[in-house]
Amino acid sequence: MRMRVQSLAVACGALALCLALTTATNPGFVVRITQAGLDYAHQQGMAILEKELAQLNLPDMSGDSRVLHVGKVRYELSRLRLRDFHLPYSRITPISKVGLQVSISNAFAELDGDWRVKFLFISRDHGSFNLKVENVYIKITLSLGRDTTGKPTVSTSACSASISEVRVLFSGKLGWLYNLFHKFIESKLRKILVEKVCDNVAKSVHSKLQTYLQTLPVTAKIDGKTGIDYSLVASPRATAKSLDVYLKGEFYSLAHRSTVPFPPLPLAFPSDHDRMVYFGASSYFFNTAGIAYHEAGVLVFEITEDMIRKDAVFRLDTSLFSAFIPQLEEMYPNMPMKFMLSTPTAPFLTIGPGGISFQPVVDAQAYVILPNSSLAPLFVLSLTGNVSAVINVRSGRIVGSLDVGRIRLSLKDSAVGTFQVRMMQSLMNVLTSSTLLPRLNARLDEGWRLPMPNGIQLSNILVKYHQNFLLLGADVHFQTRG
Repeated sequence: MRMRVQSLAVACGALALCLALTTATNPGFVVRITQAGLDYAHQQGMAILEKELAQLNLPDMSGDSRVLHVGKVRYELSRLRLRDFHLPYSRITPISKVGLQVSISNAFAELDGDWRVKFLFISRDHGSFNLKVENVYIKITLSLGRDTTGKPTVSTSACSASISEVRVLFSGKLGWLYNLFHKFIESKLRKILVEKVCDNVAKSVHSKLQTYLQTLPVTAKIDGKTGIDYSLVASPRATAKSLDVYLKGEFYSLAHRSTVPFPPLPLAFPSDHDRMVYFGASSYFFNTAGIAYHEAGVLVFEITEDMIRKDAVFRLDTSLFSAFIPQLEEMYPNMPMKFMLSTPTAPFLTIGPGGISFQPVVDAQAYVILPNSSLAPLFVLSLTGNVSAVINVRSGRIVGSLDVGRIRLSLKDSAVGTFQVRMMQSLMNVLTSSTLLPRLNARLDEGWRLPMPNGIQLSNILVKYHQNFLLLGADVHFQTRG
């Protein structure tokens, strides 16, 4: 019976593991912060921590101490003021399965304050003192995670501090008395400083770093109809050389968010470390954009006469198309026309070492505009062709442009009888390239915001195409708000 229970437990454990593996979500977007990027962030953080530590509030101290040849001495130390706190040497290291470790060495500080003393029941005096703290060592472990909204979190999971040398000098008529038991005072001040340093580190991580990370946009509204989901799908993962952040990377319609019918593929991230940060935008990321725009009804375009270039040698009317459809001139002589272009299905692209390409299918519904401004349907053409995309980064946004090859036509439906569409090919190429393509490229030039906290500026941009994802590399500059 016992063996059966054990076998059942093993089977249940194996099943749970399989379910966990199969339900694990691949990211649609990956952010990798290299050691160079961590070093830069660490440099900014140390400047903030130095200012925070310089504002340490130290408590007043009082007590009794027995001094040789003097007896019992009652002392008070008050108005302890830190004059400065310097962190000259430090480093940050990613620790696998833990997070980040910050090591500070050879730090030093200086403070002053007031003292008051009473001994032999009658003698009283007061004065000032100066305290120098040297060879301060601090080790901080930062634990990284995500909250219920998918935003990153950071907390101090461990902090230790040690002070190798504390030197205090008392001045005043009875300063010599304090100097007789300075080791006792130094020991108490060392203990207080060690506790206060780690308390202040934990508070700074929570109030400064955690607050700053919360500015990362989990959802970024693109326009009135679509948005991007940049929520974390897992806790950030530290490796020996970098910190990887896994994001959902999914576009969605604001009106109705539907389930994406395909999962994101695993990203074989390269070991590039020349830039401070790398963004991996998967084909899933871009293809969900196509789904979101399609569902939101954004991929519907009109071509009308007022969109035709003024120097064009033709007008968009039935006389133009009667050369291909003779019966059109008889049914609707010299009447204006318009086209309504739409995608029957969401466009689907592929990314490979050669770049980004896709073959969208577009339905072009032709109408004649009647004298009363109503529309009469004429025919529907199915347009397809090879489209390539060029991607770049500008002002913290992914921008792009499309280039369309020769368009292929087929007749999908007709209210004016059958006709040969082959002769229309050149005309439709001109219409789409001169009206539709500029509108698409204008939208792509507006771009989509990259997942970054506030104040980050990118430079030295690198763009590489890999199988199933686009790699964007950049160096980082933090711009404080003036």
